[in-house]
Amino acid sequence: MKLGLLMGYSGSDMNVAMEKVHEAESLGFDSVWTSEAWGTDAMTPASWILAQTKNIKVGTAICQMQARTPALAAMTAMTLNLMSGGRFILGIGPSGPQVIEGWHGVPYGKPLKRTKEYIEIIRKILERKGALEYDGEHYQIPYTGPGSTGLAKPLRSILHGDPQMKIYSASFSPKGVENAAEVADGIFPIFMSPEKYNLFGEPLEKGFAKVPGKSLQNFDMMPFVECEMGDDLDACRKPIKDHMGFYIGGMGARDKNFYNDYCKNLGYEAAAVEIQDKFLSRDREGAFAAVPDALVDEVALVGPKGRIKERLQDWKAAAKERKVDSMLLRGTTSVEAMRFIAEEVL
Repeated sequence: MKLGLLMGYSGSDMNVAMEKVHEAESLGFDSVWTSEAWGTDAMTPASWILAQTKNIKVGTAICQMQARTPALAAMTAMTLNLMSGGRFILGIGPSGPQVIEGWHGVPYGKPLKRTKEYIEIIRKILERKGALEYDGEHYQIPYTGPGSTGLAKPLRSILHGDPQMKIYSASFSPKGVENAAEVADGIFPIFMSPEKYNLFGEPLEKGFAKVPGKSLQNFDMMPFVECEMGDDLDACRKPIKDHMGFYIGGMGARDKNFYNDYCKNLGYEAAAVEIQDKFLSRDREGAFAAVPDALVDEVALVGPKGRIKERLQDWKAAAKERKVDSMLLRGTTSVEAMRFIAEEVL
């Protein structure tokens, strides 16, 4: 099992913790990841990190598809990949309607269809087999619809990209996982339990079946894993509960929250309802407290070193079966914990 560091997006100010990035690189971590919400973008800090490192891969987890045309995403990815000597990984995702329509001001669309079209267009650009032409539901290239000049013509990328550059998708719903298994090179399961791979197994196999030769052997599972190491177990659980409660309770509308649905799929339906009810009633602390200890223990690494070491055995067992490729530790993980986990895993 490989290790990665998930830097995430910024708060109210901008700060890339390069000391942690350099520590991860020196420890032998395979990758470091940026992301975006409605503050910092993902590509700029990825560029910053690539410029100040030598060996570690840098990816976006995730770039919001609707914020960029597929062609712009391909141009940026090709540029970063070539300038870094092949160290860039493109991770994309649909985000949610509240962000896409409320922040970017564009239609949310059909996330599964958009993901497939987006990746197919980027692949065409990278492969350079001919001028780019695509006729999809979300994207028509060249564009000849309302408002067009009629002057468009198909173009082929001037830059020669790497057709083997990996593209990952943020997917954790059954249909999303199936779709990603067909068109992407890997996924970022959020709040993954190594014992509950069954949530992914069947949809992955359905997606793989559509592409000859595709399987877990050439598809990467890259779960986000939070880690809080310390002697006080309840104190270690608290920041993870706060983070999970925010996503399960508030990252989406009542009837359109993918993280809430995923919490239910993990077997915590009653807790998911309670967390959302309290969060949407402006009782954030109540929502955070409603996140079950058992859920935190399943999907995160918490508590003393001995307890974390024991839990790592379950993750390593999953990795042996290729159910996990890389464990992406959240950027809040302490340097001490990063070193400890590296010693146990690498």
